[in-house]
Formats: sequence, structure tokens, C-alpha cells
Amino acid sequence: MPTRLASELSDTAFAFRGYNVTNLGRSHELLMHETYGPMVRCRLEQASTIASDILGKRVRLVERVRRERETTLRTYGEAIALIVAMELAQIDILENAFGIRLAAGKLALGYSLGEIGALAATGVLDMREALEIPLTMAADCVELTHDVTMGVLFSRGAELEEEEVQRLCLRINQTGQGVIGISSVLSPNTLLLLGQGDTIPRFREVVKEKFPREVHLRINPNQWPPMHTPIVWQRAIPNRSAVMMHTMEGGMVKPQPPIISMVTGEASYHEGNVRALMHQWIDHPQRVWDAIYEMLTQGVKTVVHVGPQPNLIPATLKRLHDNVQQQTSGRSLGSLGLRAVSGIVKRPWLANLLPSRTALLRAATLKQIVLEDWLLSHKPRRT
Repeated sequence: MPTRLASELSDTAFAFRGYNVTNLGRSHELLMHETYGPMVRCRLEQASTIASDILGKRVRLVERVRRERETTLRTYGEAIALIVAMELAQIDILENAFGIRLAAGKLALGYSLGEIGALAATGVLDMREALEIPLTMAADCVELTHDVTMGVLFSRGAELEEEEVQRLCLRINQTGQGVIGISSVLSPNTLLLLGQGDTIPRFREVVKEKFPREVHLRINPNQWPPMHTPIVWQRAIPNRSAVMMHTMEGGMVKPQPPIISMVTGEASYHEGNVRALMHQWIDHPQRVWDAIYEMLTQGVKTVVHVGPQPNLIPATLKRLHDNVQQQTSGRSLGSLGLRAVSGIVKRPWLANLLPSRTALLRAATLKQIVLEDWLLSHKPRRT
């Protein structure tokens, strides 16, 4: 199996996870592993030193992982350091214990903080550069979170008009009673919204009035930092971050493999625009759907999910996989014409896309690998 993954690297994308309400995953097992443990400890100690310096308090990530103490919103800064450290540790293990190099892959991408992890893993930034801005801004992000609610806007019928949703958010913002914005575009029929105060409940009332009956807004019970929305403007987080990037030494090389940016939905990074994209990354919506479609267009056949307990990208790909399979009624994709696809499709939003976006059909055969599970189920080739 390790040999098989190595031979498939030219068709493999590495997807890095972002912040979540749980962030340990199987890190404890990797830390306790006879072969993997020293590499994990090294990255955790490196991240602990950086985080302690920037946060102004003692951070002991090795101890946290060893005792399996989950992070919370109160320890958001430690969660950031933990996620990036474990992503880099998993890549270290893959390269040093199996001889499988990230650079030999076809693409990389990352959701939210995962994009910063991808920049570090591909050598565009070193670990300190990758962590400095999110850790410096962590306390402000947590303070902004106190009255922020997440809403999941989805349609069971036609695709959502993103521009109309954005326009309604701006109307609510104009009242001066809190800011709401699109944080992620998961698919043409699913958007994540983050809003202050009662902006999400107010938006839900607007949905009942202005959207078709098949459009719904579900409120998420957890608290989330308002990244990728204009809410971060209230603490000037994008501009303060941009000023810090003026003196950043790294960010002057093209990533290898290429990284699909969630800002643009394309493999946009090159030697001269890393700072500009990182600046936009802070307050621009995460274009998950565009990034996934670009990945499929590039002919990716395998996605390796990097980080502890990856969730959003695997779940999004699984939904797309299931939708495509269901909508083709189990028939052979190889013998299915576009008119046939359109005729049997059961989801209007996907029906409208398939004739022009045939790369979506590849989702039905896409293979997904959760790297921490893969590492723990395979014997290292090197010690």
C-alpha cells in the first residue's frame, strides 16, 4: 500500500484541515508511536516555543497531546499551533518513514488555517512565519467571537445566488446592529454565514420572505472565530497582518506542489503574490467549491487529508461523491452521455452544472485517505 500511494502521487492532492471544535484527532497515538513519536515531539516542541513567545505564556503542546487535553475557544492560540504542528509532523512522517514526498504530489490545498499549514509544508513559509500572524491576532479573534453565530444556508432545489445573499447581508449590516457575512462557499447550494448579535436570526426571517421554500438556514450551536468575514475589520486584523508581512523573510518562492488558494479557487500562488493572498485570506470567503472543482479539473484521483481528525473537506467530497452516484442511478459513468445525466438528475442545482462541468463526474471515483489513519495502519519502511 505505501508503494501504491507513492506511485499515485502524480494524481494526488494533499488537503490540509483548519480549526474545528475538536483538534486532537489521533495525535496521541502518533506521539506514543515508537517510530513516529520523535518526529511528532519535535514539531510540537517547535510550535510550543513559537507560541509561548508570541502569546506571552507558557505553551506545552507535548503535554497537552500526551494527556489528551482537547483545546477550547479559550485556548484558540494553542489550537492554531497544535493543528499546524501536527500537519507538519504528519508530512515529516510520510517523507521520513515512507519516502513519500509532498513535493511529488500534484496539488495541495487547505481549508482556512489549513492553507497556512500548506504554505509551511511546501516550504513557502517556515513554521514561525506561518504561525506568527494567526497567533498574534488570536486574542482579538476570540474577543470578536463572543456574540458570533454560524448559520448554514442551504437549498434543496436550485443553487443559491451568492450575489443576492451577499446583498442581503449588506442590507442587514447597514442597520448598524451587527455585521454578517459569507464565510465559506461549500457548494452552489450551501453557504456558511457568520454574524454578530441577532444578525443570523434576522437573516433567517429574510430567507422566509425572499427565498423559495426549499431554501433553509440552520443555526450551528458552536462558537466560531469570525475569520473570512468583514467582522475582522473591527479590529483591523487584515491591515495589521499586512503590515507584519512587510518584514517577513519567506513567501518568495513558488509552492511545490502548487497550492489551490481558497481565496481564488485556483492554483494562484507564485513568487510575488504570497503576501497579497494571505492578506485576502483573512477576510475573504473560503471558496471551497471552486477549489474542489479546480482539483477535479486537474485530474486528481486521490486526496490525502492532512491533520488531526480532518472533517470539512472530506465531508464535502463525500456528499459530492454520493450525489453524483445517486444522480447517475448507479449507471456506468463511462457510458453516460450529458443528455442522459441531465435527464435523470434529481438535484436541480447539480443538474444545471453537469452539462458544462463534466469534471464533477470524477467525484464518483475519487479516493480519499485520512493520513493519520493511514500512518497508524501501515508499518514504516524506514526507522
